[in-house]
Amino acid sequence: MSYFSDMTWKDSIKDIIDILIVSYIIYKVLNMVRGTRAVQLLKGILVLVVIWAVSTFLDLYTLKWLMNQIFTFGIFAIFIIFQPELRRGLEQLGRGKIFGRSAENDEELSKLIGEVIKAVNYLAQRKIGALIVFERATGLNEYTESGIPMRSVVSSELLINIFIPNTPLHDGALIMQDGQIAAAACYLPLSENPFISKELGTRHRAAIGISEVADSVSVVVSEETGQISLAINGQIVRDIKEESLISKLYQELRVTSMLQEKRSAFWKRKGEKSNG
Repeated sequence: MSYFSDMTWKDSIKDIIDILIVSYIIYKVLNMVRGTRAVQLLKGILVLVVIWAVSTFLDLYTLKWLMNQIFTFGIFAIFIIFQPELRRGLEQLGRGKIFGRSAENDEELSKLIGEVIKAVNYLAQRKIGALIVFERATGLNEYTESGIPMRSVVSSELLINIFIPNTPLHDGALIMQDGQIAAAACYLPLSENPFISKELGTRHRAAIGISEVADSVSVVVSEETGQISLAINGQIVRDIKEESLISKLYQELRVTSMLQEKRSAFWKRKGEKSNG
């Protein structure tokens, strides 16, 4: 009671800001792990916390000692278990928010997405499997090196040709970098998430897997059902509708393009200064 009576208006504002920051961090962490294996692991940790609280309240010496040992070594286990989520979270923190963009680049992005949509619709109608990965802030060079380099302008016709069965490039993933087709027939890491549906095959697991180790965006066409899926941040949306796919691709890739523009402008200014 004395704490509240001694509070000044500055202390009140400071506490409100403190609570808002902590609430925002918790909100972002929950958003980051939503739909991933981390959710199940967090439930397990919550169960352990409840057991520890009960053992402390009832003074169950042996159980309390055991839980204390688990928590002591569990801190290190958490860093290992949540490594993909922690890595992704730190990358998102490092990228931050960037504003400002030209209409010309918006038009280029819209054209790129339009070509991809035309291609995946064609492939989906004929149940031709495909996996297209868009690089964002995290580089994918180690994966493009496993495939056939292309550095080609994006067109729906070329995308369709690449995935036609029994052609040299159809098996594997196609990776896009800087608005171009960087490489085809690339090998990607498969997701080891045990909670992924058993219905999903290698192509979908690769799409989820690459999104777990990088901030990439993957579009998948199923050769069994012809359904189009979207994988981001270790999560996959199956049978996504065309309008939602266009909206999500534009939203995610627009942020990446803005980041690349800022980097290019930075290095251009550096070059002008050095030349001057």
